[in-house]
Amino acid sequence: MTAEELRLHVFYSGWASHKLLEAALALSEEEQRREFGVSHKSLLGTLEHIFFADRIWFSRTVDPRVLKGGFGDFSPGETLLTEWPKLQKRWEDWASALTHQDLVRNVEYKDLKGNPYRTPVWQIVLHVVNHATLHRGQAMSLLRQLGVAPPPTDLIYYYREINAK
Repeated sequence: MTAEELRLHVFYSGWASHKLLEAALALSEEEQRREFGVSHKSLLGTLEHIFFADRIWFSRTVDPRVLKGGFGDFSPGETLLTEWPKLQKRWEDWASALTHQDLVRNVEYKDLKGNPYRTPVWQIVLHVVNHATLHRGQAMSLLRQLGVAPPPTDLIYYYREINAK
């Protein structure tokens, strides 16, 4: 894994999440919050879960101050409309300055149950991207159930877009 490869994946994840968020916010609030009996209840709940996981991992990997003392610091609208893009920008700024030494640095942290772990940065970042991809796929399914064609967010679409620039 190189710094450039990791950077590419961080930027891809932000791009894909942004596209999906735009599609979700075009729906009515009732549609955004409709419960489907899935793990995060609704489309908005699923997107909020991605944001909160991105935030937790950023605090563990880059800056512990990002949690500001807790997990539920924002209202849902504030979370997705303002705070998620700010957090993604922080991930991208951090990724833009990555070096090989940064990638192999081990991070010591505790999971939400208090279990201690030690993991290299590159593995954490790939986990963050993979986690978001999993839940974006779930959100896309919810969009389809709401009768909306989800935006194309596969990695190849991102490659095509950046290669066209």
